[in-house]
Amino acid sequence: MFYWFLKWIALGPVLRVVFRPHVEGAENVPETGPAILASNHLSYADWLFMPLTLTRRVTFVAKAEYFTTPGIKGWFQKKFFSGAGQVPIDRGGASAAEGALSSARRILGEGDLFGIYPEGTRSHDGKLYRGKTGVARLALETGVPVIPVAVLGTDVVAPPGKKFGTFTRPGVRYGKPLDFSRYEGMENDRYILRSITDEIMYEIMRLSEQEYVDKYATRAKDESKRLEREAKEAREAKDAESVGIAADRADDVADEKQAS
Repeated sequence: MFYWFLKWIALGPVLRVVFRPHVEGAENVPETGPAILASNHLSYADWLFMPLTLTRRVTFVAKAEYFTTPGIKGWFQKKFFSGAGQVPIDRGGASAAEGALSSARRILGEGDLFGIYPEGTRSHDGKLYRGKTGVARLALETGVPVIPVAVLGTDVVAPPGKKFGTFTRPGVRYGKPLDFSRYEGMENDRYILRSITDEIMYEIMRLSEQEYVDKYATRAKDESKRLEREAKEAREAKDAESVGIAADRADDVADEKQAS
């Protein structure tokens, strides 16, 4: 109930009036029955704008910590995230990834739409990165279609790493459903899982028109941070060297004055 209150009364109308998000291909999302919405991930605002363009509810998985924080703050946090279409990762499995898939299977088993970001994390530079194979495993285990989705402009509205962005009109593009029933029973074949995931990422790339990088986003982020750190250290070393040279020159001038 709270989900629909946020979508149609409290939050949704404000976002629609202020940002006027545009949508293409919404007819590709089935009106009933389960489906996986596999999207690129540019900003924390993605999970707000993508469901806003559909009449059906879209559910994502979120960190369990969002639902288990004690106190009044934890209660409001739990109510907001659950009301906004997010469910906690099922920690019954051996890992967070297994927990996310377990929660996803339950949602799809109930005939609902499940949203997933195959990259696993937000893109730090607007590029599209290599997808993780969990989306392929989920598609084969449940037998539901995968709808490729491209969210556009949310990294301008809410840029990663920044509190405020600039105004733009975000958009969402939905591609045609992808059917992987030809691979039924092959969910344990890692080559098949990689092939399916790459096909999904190709469709997302085609819709989003992003530059594709065949590297996991988490690794790319780590490398970017390392390069930034090394550049900062180089600048600091250069500045220290410049200060040292200036100090040496000052000492030389002082010595020359004393000698004269």
